[in-house]
Amino acid sequence: MGSEENTKELYKITPTQQAIASCCGAIVTSLLVTPFDVVKIRLQAQSNSFANGKCFVYSNGLMDHVYVCEDQNSKPWYKKPGHFRGMLDAFVKIIKIEGIKSLWSGLPPTLIMAVPSTVIYFTSYDQLSEVLISKLGKDNDHIPVLAGSISRLGSLTVISPLELIRTKMQSRQLSYKQLRIYINNTVAKDGWRSLWRGWSPTVLRDVPFSAMYWYHYELMKKQLCKTFDAHEPTFMISFTSGAAAGSIAATVTLPFDVVKTHKQTEIWEYETLNLSQKRSTSTWTVMKKIVAEHGFTGLFAGIVPRLIKVAPACAIMISTYEYGKSFFRKLNKEKIHKAINSHSS
Repeated sequence: MGSEENTKELYKITPTQQAIASCCGAIVTSLLVTPFDVVKIRLQAQSNSFANGKCFVYSNGLMDHVYVCEDQNSKPWYKKPGHFRGMLDAFVKIIKIEGIKSLWSGLPPTLIMAVPSTVIYFTSYDQLSEVLISKLGKDNDHIPVLAGSISRLGSLTVISPLELIRTKMQSRQLSYKQLRIYINNTVAKDGWRSLWRGWSPTVLRDVPFSAMYWYHYELMKKQLCKTFDAHEPTFMISFTSGAAAGSIAATVTLPFDVVKTHKQTEIWEYETLNLSQKRSTSTWTVMKKIVAEHGFTGLFAGIVPRLIKVAPACAIMISTYEYGKSFFRKLNKEKIHKAINSHSS
């Protein structure tokens, strides 16, 4: 085991290589997961037409984004007509009538946020883990919890104002000049903190999710590597550990997901319909309201759709990322061996 650690240390990958691996993982994940969410939104729109100013949550497997419904002359992708009898029928009809590209409707503007956020998150996690291992020792169980929480908090804080700007541009069709005026007016009226609206409900869901996800992922990965006598995780070990860890974290943090969706859509509906916004209700108040109206099970509404979305996304992202890191490790190994051979000859 000692020699394995030394080998890893010798062929250690750089932060740039970690960033490239996480960027590739983010793109692969969004390309594979987005079509399912697009079809789900199209089915929702069919049974419950999205009125102007109403909001829905769009997920590309990496981040959740608020979409504000708009009435335009040309119909937006989520309002296109379609008589679907279910998910499979929707897939077939969308590809046949609109072309396969329609399965990735709305993806490019969300990737501008989701890819940098994922790169910051995963690269920070690995860098923080290395620092914490050097301070606390590699067998400390708190490392994934601390590194996961801090890296998630950091990526959320960086991306939150940009996501607010993206939603504003999408909902109002603003030019960059109009957007600058809007930001200046918002900051002048409500201060800089107003650019981080919607940050706290996201933090309440995503930071505990990350802490639990990384803790269970590292634990399962270690156990599976031991079981299959693998020196480093194979694609299947990473995939299985990622899916299981994602499922556990998604189930435990589901009440916060319900609250986050409620609060974020409320913020944007008030904003778009130009209603004077009430004082933002606290997470605890929203939870009490949900329990009063739907009982305790209301906090766990949508558990199956969330698991169907989160488990594969976590599995694809982490296995692609680990595969990328493994590729760079081998590349570094070859470079070092070539350098040694050329030096010795």
